[in-house]
Amino acid sequence: MGTAGQVTMDWKHAINDFKHYLQLERAVSANTVEAYLNDVTKLCQFAEPRGILPDAVTASQLQDFLAWINGFGLSAYSQARILSGIKTFYLFMSLEYGLIENPTALIQAPRLGRKIPDVLNIVEIDRLIAAIDLSTPEGIRNKAMLEVLYGCGLRVSELVGLKLSNLFLDIEFIKVTGKGNKERLVPIGSQAIKHLRIYVEEVRIHQKIKAECADFVFLNRRGSPLTRVMVFLIIKELANATGLKKKISPHTFRHSFASHLVEGGADLRAVQEMLGHESITTTEIYTHVDRDYLHSVITQYHPRS
Repeated sequence: MGTAGQVTMDWKHAINDFKHYLQLERAVSANTVEAYLNDVTKLCQFAEPRGILPDAVTASQLQDFLAWINGFGLSAYSQARILSGIKTFYLFMSLEYGLIENPTALIQAPRLGRKIPDVLNIVEIDRLIAAIDLSTPEGIRNKAMLEVLYGCGLRVSELVGLKLSNLFLDIEFIKVTGKGNKERLVPIGSQAIKHLRIYVEEVRIHQKIKAECADFVFLNRRGSPLTRVMVFLIIKELANATGLKKKISPHTFRHSFASHLVEGGADLRAVQEMLGHESITTTEIYTHVDRDYLHSVITQYHPRS
């Protein structure tokens, strides 16, 4: 399928060149690079044992691949995301290597429903935060961390990457780096500011911090930034401690932040700006959460319900 005189490329070299393209030309975040490479690696795992080279994949073989990953029980959302990564890979192959026929051109993503995310109510959030042991330095850090996570609606990557130099607490804003290394200013409320200051001024100041990590806000005991996995584990432990049965993650706090704003009547454009969504349609999912809330209110309080 390549152009005349083109050297046939194996999967290892194609994936490596794709990685450099994403890093240098697209300048996407490390997390996005990793996600795209995982998607193409899955296609490689399907194609390579069958003797199919990256520049020889056909639309029919891609359909077989989608059926193959469907057999692993992946959701329609996961399958659509993998296909999106593979479409980006073949766009790269067309641009860089003159691939004439793009096998993804006529492939449609699995049909998706509008998935409404799990959210916590105010009582559940208060209960989780109240379960933190404030007698330890880690507890004071965790309280500040969850107040910022919920109070600002951050992605977990934005939370662990938050810098001291990007805190503008006097004017009640923080600057975060979101997807695609795009920066945005996010308002921060008084509760989050209060606990952030306690952590920074009374706990963090006494830590031995690695020189290259001096600007990161949330640190582990070794003076390095917290990882996303560590934040996830902290939240899971709090959920277990409070007997919360919902399946939650750091992202649940972001969903809760957005849905509580929409429930309270916040302008959808303002919520979009705070969340750093590229498109308003992504933010509109929270209007569905709001409708569920309204339905529960009428069920509970209307005399005919």
